[in-house]
Amino acid sequence: MGNGEQAQKRVIVPLDVPDEESAIALIDRLPQVGFWKVGLELFTSTGPKILQVLKSKEKRIFLDLKFHDIPNTVAGACRSAARYGVDLLTIYSTCGKEALKAATEAAQEGAAQAGVKPPKLIAITLLTSISARQLAFDLKIPLELPEYALEMALLAQEAGLDGAVCSPQEAAQLRETCGDDFLLVCPGVRPNWADIGDQKRSLTPAQAMIAGADYLVIGRPITAATEPELAWRRISEELTTVA
Repeated sequence: MGNGEQAQKRVIVPLDVPDEESAIALIDRLPQVGFWKVGLELFTSTGPKILQVLKSKEKRIFLDLKFHDIPNTVAGACRSAARYGVDLLTIYSTCGKEALKAATEAAQEGAAQAGVKPPKLIAITLLTSISARQLAFDLKIPLELPEYALEMALLAQEAGLDGAVCSPQEAAQLRETCGDDFLLVCPGVRPNWADIGDQKRSLTPAQAMIAGADYLVIGRPITAATEPELAWRRISEELTTVA
């Protein structure tokens, strides 16, 4: 892949802004970015309008709403979200197998009804802001953190999901256990030159790719940089070394 091509396919940049105007300004500032993430803040502010904006600019979309509810409700939400023609959609593994299966079927139905390609349904294993200590003491989970993340990924895989969100530090083990066809989306990716922020379990972009990540979610190192375009270029160059 040529310089920048690897990043364009594999790096997802979050639109972590409060409104449509700020989102469009960021999209226009970084025309090289081909894959954007729409999360809770922006979607709650704009609704599906921002998805139409991204579609009109021929961008790929990661709709990261992290559905977590009873089977009937997550199925309805996934059916509706799939109609937008987004590429990736998230749901929590901790909904349980019944809800995950219902969500998978509903996403296929919604996409078929709208005549669009179904989204890849991706399970949230454990937020990358949670440390091993918080998992044990706050959430009272008796498993070691890597084992817990793996169990949540396997639950999703058994239910027919396409992949999981995990920290880069769990990617190698998940790749080995879940196989090559299971998508791994890794937030918490931080270049050496960037501030680590609130990520507890981080790797650099090149390390995350080598570990087995399919997609890297990289936000503030790019969007909060003094020169976002330069930050994007530096990350693109780093990724060509592992292409």
